[in-house]
Order: sequence, then structure tokens, then C-alpha cells
Amino acid sequence: MSLTRRAFAQAAAGVALGAAFGGFGVARAADDTIKVGVLHSLSGTMAISETTLKDVMLMLIEEQNAKGGLLGKKLEAVVVDPASDWPLFAEKARELIAKDKVAAVFGCWTSVSRKSVLPVFKELNSILFYPVQYEGEESERNVFYTGAAPNQQAIPAVDYLLDNEKVQRWVLAGTDYVYPRTTNKILEAYLKSKGVAEEDIMINYTPFGQSDWQTIVSDIKKFGSAGKKTAVVSTINGDANVPFYKELANQGVSAEDIPVVAFSVGEEELAGIDTGPLVGHLAAWNYFQSVDTPENAEFIKKWKAFTKNDKRVTNDPMEAHYIGFNMWVKAVEKAGTTDPDKVIDALIGISVPNLSGGFSTMMPNHHITKPVLIGEVQENGQFDIVWSTPGLVVGDEWSDFLPESKPLISDWRAPMSCGNFNTATGKCGA
Repeated sequence: MSLTRRAFAQAAAGVALGAAFGGFGVARAADDTIKVGVLHSLSGTMAISETTLKDVMLMLIEEQNAKGGLLGKKLEAVVVDPASDWPLFAEKARELIAKDKVAAVFGCWTSVSRKSVLPVFKELNSILFYPVQYEGEESERNVFYTGAAPNQQAIPAVDYLLDNEKVQRWVLAGTDYVYPRTTNKILEAYLKSKGVAEEDIMINYTPFGQSDWQTIVSDIKKFGSAGKKTAVVSTINGDANVPFYKELANQGVSAEDIPVVAFSVGEEELAGIDTGPLVGHLAAWNYFQSVDTPENAEFIKKWKAFTKNDKRVTNDPMEAHYIGFNMWVKAVEKAGTTDPDKVIDALIGISVPNLSGGFSTMMPNHHITKPVLIGEVQENGQFDIVWSTPGLVVGDEWSDFLPESKPLISDWRAPMSCGNFNTATGKCGA
């Protein structure tokens, strides 16, 4: 009887020990991967722009795994679709961080989607890499901005039109949300500082997915018929760009008459549409597929091989993810961990190659250094680069052209550790 009990006890202990080690084995298996969140709209009005960003993240993760992964572990992409629904972005971000336990998230396009997720990243102390040009007026500890601030896109584009096109009248046309409204507020103040009269600035906003542009384009034509050189500065986002440019062509508005410089139209948006009527119109970015460098040629080659589609194009936000992902990898290696606090600190000062032939650096304000390029639309859907800055431009998170922002600076290094330090009062804002 005692032997039976002893055998039973040993068996029970073995089962318990096995369960414990089995559970530990499962945990170890889970710990063998580092999860990376991909938060981009794969449906809805922004899918035209964001789907490619999901694809490039899958490519970058696959390439890193081929190099041996990170910290001896494989990377695993966790892809969700917030479906161009801004509140859903926050829900999906929480799911990625709290449920899927991702180490970092690469995502969002519109500023309203970024604003939606900010409280989640702050509450759960995770990291977001945001790859798209935006309006500035923000610097968050949990966010790294790899797209352009206004001084890295909008301001240089206006300077180009002033100096090279001799533009005197300005149409600021945008989608009705925070990015266009704040950017145009900055541009209006900037234009007035350059001596442009208020009556020479026309501002118009339309909803996401706007399809009927007949009246608006007619108004633009009328505004441009005053005998002064007129241009459109476009912060129109998503699939609304297609009918906008079509209506310009329908009403005979050419680039010679009223050039359009766009901040959200790149190679991906031009793919698959008739670009003939768009030839000569402009876009301001920090990267174009037509950049002639060995680094870019190699990136394009890898992209076409990964997608198995020789017609797939590259664009600026893809390069921003390329830069941001490589910065994150380097910071994790430097920190020796994916712990958010340690990675956030390690990211400042990290430099990695960009695709224009230089190195981009993460600055203490969580913005990066970038060149600024102006491209002219060609019939093949590519851009001929007609102007560029002589070097890299440091992203300015707080605009010097808004009185409330002018005294603010950001520095996330200790001891300041503040995203909106007021140099006039000597205090960190709320």
C-alpha cells in the first residue's frame, strides 16, 4: 500500500513537474519571438495609401529574420485593420499592446488616427513609429515621428513656389481634419509674414472621400483668374485625390495655369490612374522612387522581389518605415532589451542610412533629420526631382509661425524629459 502511495505521489509529482516545465516550455516558445504591431488601414478611404505600408513592414521584418532576428529571437508581425475608422485605431492599438504584447507598433497615416491612439500608448507605455508627414505641434514621449514636420515639407514647398514659380495667390485645399487645418494655419501665418495679403489666400476643406469636385475646381479657377500667378497647396488625403485631379483636367486646369503641390500624393496614389493630365503638377516629400542612389536601387529591387510584382512602386512613407524600423532594431540591440523605457532612451541619437544616400538621425525631440525634395509628376507616374535642400533638415515639432508655439521646445533626454518646454516661462507644459 505504501509503495502504491509512493508510486502515486511520485507520479503525481512527475505530472505536476511536467506540467510546470511544459508550461515553462510554452512560455519559452512564446518568448522566442518578438512581436511587432502593424497598424494600418487595409480597407476604407485610406487603404489606397496605407496598404503598401503594411506590405513594406512585412518585408522589413522578413529581412531582419533572415539576418538572424533580433536579440536571438525571430520577429513576428501582428497585422490589424483599423479600416479608416479613427476610434477603431485606438481599439486596435490597445489590442496590439495589451493582448498581443507587441514590443513596438508601426502605424497610422492621418493625424486624426494618431491622435486617437496617443492616450493608449501613453497609458500602456508602448512605442509608436509614425511614418507620415504631419502638422507638428506635438512631441510625445511614446511616439517617434519619422515623417516630415511642416518645416521639412510644407514651408519648403511654399518657398519653392514663391521663388521659382513666382506665385502670388494661394489656394490652401485640404481634407477636413487636424493635419490640413493646422498645417494651413501655419502656412497662412507664414504667407502673411512674406507679405501675402489676406485676400490672396483661399482656404477650402472637404470631407474624407470627397467625390464631387466640380464646384470647388470652378471656384479655384475663378480665384486664379485675377491676373496673379496662382497655385494650389494640397493637403487632400486618401482616395479623394483621384476625382480632384480628374476634375482639374476636365476643366482644363493645367500645371502651367495653376500648379498643384501636394503633400499626400506619391507614387502609390498615382499608380493605376491616368497621369497624363497631372504632368507638371508637383509634390513635396523627403523621398521619391526616382532618387538615384545605390541604396535606393537596392531597396526597389528587394521590394519588387518581395511583392513578386515588377509594377509595385515605392514612396516616401515607405522610406520613413524603413528608417524607423532600422532605428528601432538598432536601439533594441543597444539597450539589450525590448523594454519600452530603455528603448525610448536608446533611440535618441541613433543614425541609420536613408535611401537618399545619407544618414537620418533621431533627435531629442523624437523627430528625425531628412532632406526635402520637390518632384514634378511624369507621365509614367514617377517624379522628376526639380529641387532639393542642400543637406538634411532637422524636424521642428513646434512652429515658429504660431505665437503659442514659438517659445516651445522639446527634449526627451534627462533632466528635461519634456515635449513642450516653454522657454519664456521656464516650465514644462501640461
